[in-house]
Amino acid sequence: MPEGDTLVRTADGLRPHLLGRVVTAASARNGAQVDRLVGARVESVEAAGKNLLIRCSNGLEVRTHLRMNGTWHRYRHGERWRRPAARAVLVIEVPEAVAVCFDAPVVEVLETRAERLHPALAGLGPDLLRDEFDEAEALRRLRDPLRAVTTIAEAVLDQRALAGIGNVYRCEVLFIERVDPFATAASLDDAALLRLVATARRLLRANADRRHGSERITTDGAREAGGAPLWVYGRAGRPCRRCRTPIRSMSLGNDLPRTLWWCPTCQRPSGSGTDEDQ
Repeated sequence: MPEGDTLVRTADGLRPHLLGRVVTAASARNGAQVDRLVGARVESVEAAGKNLLIRCSNGLEVRTHLRMNGTWHRYRHGERWRRPAARAVLVIEVPEAVAVCFDAPVVEVLETRAERLHPALAGLGPDLLRDEFDEAEALRRLRDPLRAVTTIAEAVLDQRALAGIGNVYRCEVLFIERVDPFATAASLDDAALLRLVATARRLLRANADRRHGSERITTDGAREAGGAPLWVYGRAGRPCRRCRTPIRSMSLGNDLPRTLWWCPTCQRPSGSGTDEDQ
């Protein structure tokens, strides 16, 4: 699933071609009334967590969520698309460009003023990619009683606590900070939680700012990782890059189970070993 950094890069890529332009045509495969945008001027193209929002001058906006397979492309008029037209779920045309969203399961039109009431947008936690990120609010949300007995691995993936982090960064950040993924959020002190937040924010922002085509940044300390792109994600059964213990994996979560990867030695429960053992 694309994470917040990917959405920021997507918004950055679409913005120069859509911003300030008048929508001349719009269509959606799922029946969303995107034709209501025709004639309006695009006023902003922004990422909000894992959502992409295209706001228009008539008070309406289109929201997409890419989930696992969705992606946005931008074409010139008449240019051949790189994916079949049958996979296009949303097409927005302006005088000099065509923006096409493929395979996204969520496309909807809403009033911009209704964002604060929208079930998917109103409850978003502090966005790790925003300049005005509220660290204190992020800590408060991680400490919310509703998450007191939730594993930290599930808590950091909850978009109502932290917006923008996905499974890749969840696994990598917990490993980098040597945090037991099965520890409850309540069992970790403020310093540990803030380190997780800071590392997630630093890596996501670094990836959002990377030059087009450059290698994705997921590891912290390339020299220690031997230049490899990943510490634990997708590496079940392979040796840990720190201690050589085989990486483990399992499905975790009730509402939307996701595969967790971790090192049982580097991320052992607190009190079960010493630093010398690691």
